[in-house]
Amino acid sequence: MTDFPLQIKGLNKSFGKNHIIKDMNFQLKRGQIYGFLGPNGSGKTTTIRMIVSLIAPDSGDVIIEGKNVRTSRKEALAQIGAIVEDPDLYGYLTGQQNLEHFARLSHQSISKERIKEVVSLVELEGAMKKKVKSYSLGMKQRLGIAVSLLHRPSVLILDEPTNGLDPKGIRDLRSYLQRLAKEDGVTLLVSSHQLSEIETLCDRAIVIKKGEVVDEISMNEDERTEQTLTVKIEAKPATKAFEILSTYGTVKQNGTAVELEKQSYEEIPDIVAALIKEQVHVYGVTYQNRLEDAYFTLTEEREEEVS
Repeated sequence: MTDFPLQIKGLNKSFGKNHIIKDMNFQLKRGQIYGFLGPNGSGKTTTIRMIVSLIAPDSGDVIIEGKNVRTSRKEALAQIGAIVEDPDLYGYLTGQQNLEHFARLSHQSISKERIKEVVSLVELEGAMKKKVKSYSLGMKQRLGIAVSLLHRPSVLILDEPTNGLDPKGIRDLRSYLQRLAKEDGVTLLVSSHQLSEIETLCDRAIVIKKGEVVDEISMNEDERTEQTLTVKIEAKPATKAFEILSTYGTVKQNGTAVELEKQSYEEIPDIVAALIKEQVHVYGVTYQNRLEDAYFTLTEEREEEVS
């Protein structure tokens, strides 16, 4: 069994003259939750639709549990579950009837015990006899996830799963997805525009821009030394601080502070020591390592390069 249940290799897709996905490569490690981030039009949904075989790539491969979707489509897709848009549920049926219907449609034999198991996993035991049209949006999302888990996939893909959910619904869904990854070893790819939620939910985030992967960011504090940071320093005299910090890299004035870009976490003490050695008074040091800061740095830099 491979450590990477989903691998994307050299994926390309064009619509007419528009080259949407450009030689995309990434892989997901088992039992991890990955955010899938990018500005509108960056190609997130197109990529997801290719992964689940709703559209075909022009070139490249999607490999699920070692099976190539192009050459072994049935075997590969048997290992994946997905909600690409809104959960495709029948409002006039009960939750139980929905699950039984989708179980019958599955290529695999799904037992009544498995249906009970997924109902328990998404904590909908008290709602299965109710018609789905009476469900809240959060309940519909959880039922949709239950449907996608019926056949025991090892990879689950969710496109904007928290859209329209209230704070409690988002928290409950987050808790469930994290439990699914940690306890069941399911690998998740979650596309969302809510950066703070991705930061809380995910282990890592894949950032794409104009159809290309521009970086993979860890949410693990222990791995922050591997990432570059923007260090913001309040110091006087500011002119002297700016001059000294310029020897370390790109700097800019931000109000009363000086920002030094693309530094490692381990370099921060040496930078402060250099300022103090030159009789610069340091009043405060902060650094940006949150997902939002990294995301906008990556995407805005790419915009500047092409403008």
